[in-house]
Amino acid sequence: MPIRRNDSELPVSADPLAAAEIKLREAKAGEAAVATFLAQLRRVQAGERGVLPEVDIEAVSSLPDADEVADVEADRASALLAKSVVIKLNGGLGTSMGLDGPKSLLPVKQGLTFLDIIARQVLDLRSRTGARLPLVLMNSFATQDRSLQALDAYPGLAQDVPRDFLQNKVPKLRADDLMPVEHPADPELEWAPPGHGDLYTALVTSGMLDALLEAGYQHAFVSNSDNLGATLDVRLLGWFADGGAPFALEAADRTPADRKGGHLARRRAGGLVLRETAQTPDEDAEAFQNIERHRFFNTNNLWIDLRQLHETLAARGGVLELPFIVNRKTVDPKDSNSTPVLQLETAMGSAIDVWEGAQAIRVPRTRFGPVKTTNDLLAIRSDAYELGNDARVSLVKARTGKPPLVDLDPKFYKLMGDFDLRFPVEAPSLVGCDRLVVRGDVRFKSGIKVRGDVEVTHGGAEPLTLDEGSVLQG
Repeated sequence: MPIRRNDSELPVSADPLAAAEIKLREAKAGEAAVATFLAQLRRVQAGERGVLPEVDIEAVSSLPDADEVADVEADRASALLAKSVVIKLNGGLGTSMGLDGPKSLLPVKQGLTFLDIIARQVLDLRSRTGARLPLVLMNSFATQDRSLQALDAYPGLAQDVPRDFLQNKVPKLRADDLMPVEHPADPELEWAPPGHGDLYTALVTSGMLDALLEAGYQHAFVSNSDNLGATLDVRLLGWFADGGAPFALEAADRTPADRKGGHLARRRAGGLVLRETAQTPDEDAEAFQNIERHRFFNTNNLWIDLRQLHETLAARGGVLELPFIVNRKTVDPKDSNSTPVLQLETAMGSAIDVWEGAQAIRVPRTRFGPVKTTNDLLAIRSDAYELGNDARVSLVKARTGKPPLVDLDPKFYKLMGDFDLRFPVEAPSLVGCDRLVVRGDVRFKSGIKVRGDVEVTHGGAEPLTLDEGSVLQG
């Protein structure tokens, strides 16, 4: 039976596609969001499982290098910046770190939150260049109100387009028959975030893409709100605009700390592709983590030509057809006995695989400083990183581009409440640290210095407190 477009007349159906469309339309999802999800579901029904085995790809040996990009003359820079926008992905709650609000409101450096620093970065660039340069957040319902309230502290961020747009949500699918799952005990658990690949769809369904184009913006620099090294670089903007590509991805050299992150590869047919951990068969895990073979990882810093995005989506019925990831979970993630489900997610960097003319460029490590765990947070809060006059957080020169590797016992440090208890005053000095591993309940007083390769192990029932001013050396 065909689906009728009047919500009140939609029939009940046992067909997964029809049922998914009904559920999305009842939730008032936009046309592009409905079309995108149904296209993914059809691919799952056809047998696609979102995996990319090693046999289907080749390593990428080299990329254009940002260090070789020419400077942009002042007049040209002004013209480009007049048509540019900064977009930050800001939908995360930081629940894996024990937070109950927007992750971007976590103090990260010198008492400033992610959003504080991002706002200051944009204001600094506006001040130095005279550009109107709007800051736009892609929020979730859970982060929108508090994040916008935080930005109210920066009245200088006034702009001619809305400050944010909302990401979409998609149905979780029963693993046995692909029907949208039902969970009457908590209907909100029937929905999942679609991954940051939803960026392109959400720009359309929210009306933000039209608003940006109508205001005369053409180039968007996109990055995660927890990556404070990701600022709009005018040289890279010039390279991107002059090349005429619709899309470009910033990649950096992989280090041992990046073994489990997504990497660039090349399909044997010739095009670049992004492979994530969840897309890798178990038998290829070793090859995936081989940083000498797969040299470049995705920083999730992107450049998008908004005009070409509009044209491409119009030509494709609003669907970019990104590679997707199939996550197998239970409808209630806290209850392993609840209904097994599939969650379909996409990564925004995977557009490099499906967008003709898309490019990648090698950038220095200074453009990548995310905080995904308390391990990252300790490093960022330490003196291994500095907050510059331009409000960018980057590794100090003494680190020669290599971050310290921090590995804290998740039993005692994973959640922010536990982390703060064990680092009550400040982070230890890590500027001279190669690797810090802590196992057990160890508490750090102020003025502690870590040098070289250090492991601190404590198995006692009572916490071990390191004295103020201690020097830990490998």
